[in-house]
Amino acid sequence: MPVYLLGEELIFPPPEGASDEGIVAVGGDFDPRRLILAYSEGIFPWPTTGFPLLWFSPDPRFLIELPDVHVSRSLRKVVRREPYEITVDTAFESVIVACGELPRPTQAGTWITDDLVDGYLGLHELGLAHSVEAWEGDELVGGLYGVSLGGVFFGESMFARRPDASKVAFVTLLGHLVTWGFAIVDCQVYTEHLARFGAVSWPRSRFLAALHEALTLPTRRGRWRFTMTPAEALERLVSPGAPRP
Repeated sequence: MPVYLLGEELIFPPPEGASDEGIVAVGGDFDPRRLILAYSEGIFPWPTTGFPLLWFSPDPRFLIELPDVHVSRSLRKVVRREPYEITVDTAFESVIVACGELPRPTQAGTWITDDLVDGYLGLHELGLAHSVEAWEGDELVGGLYGVSLGGVFFGESMFARRPDASKVAFVTLLGHLVTWGFAIVDCQVYTEHLARFGAVSWPRSRFLAALHEALTLPTRRGRWRFTMTPAEALERLVSPGAPRP
């Protein structure tokens, strides 16, 4: 199946025409405008060593439909102890670099290239990419980053240097997303880790329809601020009917 070659024009072919591997297009760059367009059409970049830049829209798509989040009993106990200080948008570059540096057993090298970092830093400066940080004293010990458009948070990567650090950060984020009225957390492709949080696989067509509906919601642009502790955010997930702070 032929794959679309991107040029300088900011355009993508329909994601429904992706290859069996989910590849929609090749080439292009990490210009923030191109990234915004890609995410709004259900497409994301995934650099692969030895290939030009690849853009994906997999079928099925892995996601968390909010507020349908599962937090295990063991993780609830950890979160309620609040072992880490959780912040948002205080160390974006450090988080994305750490995600690229952390060794992963099933992956040789990293897909977080210098060009990718520059592109997402541009999105962060536009108030559309966000990081969540877990701190132990002054040390950054875990976190995650992603992109926010409308009522969707597109999760990109996470890392942990201490037990459960990224999980506590993720729970804190999820509690705020539910409170803010977000509809979807895009997890892109299946991972056992995210399945434990209640992520499910949807056909691409269903995901795209839900994405387009969620993008009609206002974008929470600019630097985010958390108003709940991890334990308070957890209660928004286990008791979603609780009053909003």
